Amino acid sequence: MAVLVVADHDNRKLRDTTHKTVAAAMALSNEIDVLVVGQGCASAAEQAAKLDGVRKVLVAESDDLGRMVAEAVEAVIVPLAASYDAILTPATSAGKNFAPRVAAKLDVSQISDVIEVVDATTFVRPIYAGNALETVRTAEPKMVLTIRPTAFKPVGEGGSAPIETLAGADAPRTDFVGEEVVKSERPELGGAKIVVSGGRALGSSEEFHRVIDPLADKLGAAVGASRAAVDAGYAPNDYQVGQTGKVVAPDLYIAVGISGAIQHLAGMKDSKVIVAINKDADAPIFQVADYGWVTDYKTAIPQLMDELSKGPVS
Repeated sequence: MAVLVVADHDNRKLRDTTHKTVAAAMALSNEIDVLVVGQGCASAAEQAAKLDGVRKVLVAESDDLGRMVAEAVEAVIVPLAASYDAILTPATSAGKNFAPRVAAKLDVSQISDVIEVVDATTFVRPIYAGNALETVRTAEPKMVLTIRPTAFKPVGEGGSAPIETLAGADAPRTDFVGEEVVKSERPELGGAKIVVSGGRALGSSEEFHRVIDPLADKLGAAVGASRAAVDAGYAPNDYQVGQTGKVVAPDLYIAVGISGAIQHLAGMKDSKVIVAINKDADAPIFQVADYGWVTDYKTAIPQLMDELSKGPVS
């Protein structure tokens, strides 16, 4: 079985979501190629070539691919599909955008958010906001899978795969108009090792940032938020953690004033260590927390900041 993994990168650096998707691919086959699409992405391709288990790296470049226009990415992947039995991509915003187009062009059913590879045709995926797991067996001639990266451990970097440049695909009948990119000195939420999230209990946008931002900066953490906090306007949409936001699995997740609705838990319950701060002892967040602090955040956060100020965080 030949498998094609579509890499996730920023045209300069390969994201570890690719490492984890290759790990999922290794559960299917030892014939794994990685496709790097973008513009000026030679460095990302070189990094992909170093991944363990990768047989070959394919590179396709154009302005449209640099912007990850779904129609352009699909135009590259579909002609390659004849040589592969499965096409895998991380379940990122970009992957969720182009993968359905690829599946539709190949006339197959996509399997989304795979968290476990049982065998070559059987996969496990979460449903009902992660409250149930569905085992899916496919009989499709070709498989298109999006992989939830938080469910897999990344592969190492001891490989030396050859790199091959592909001929350019036809330009898509789509114009790229523009994008608004949020710039921050903090780590990217999806890949951060520490995440500090705030909930609706913080009461206002000013209070959210007054409480959460200094703690995140002290820990070198990314900032997240519950959907309730985002809907209330306390934090921007790209902060949202949960079923309809970003799925994260950091080494440490600190939830401040978050009750723990099912939709939020679906996005962070795989974190290695979860710390919950909430004055409601019956809040659902405590059911998944490794450490729970039943107190008002107005008391807890100053105490925590004082302790952190006493020495370096290890």
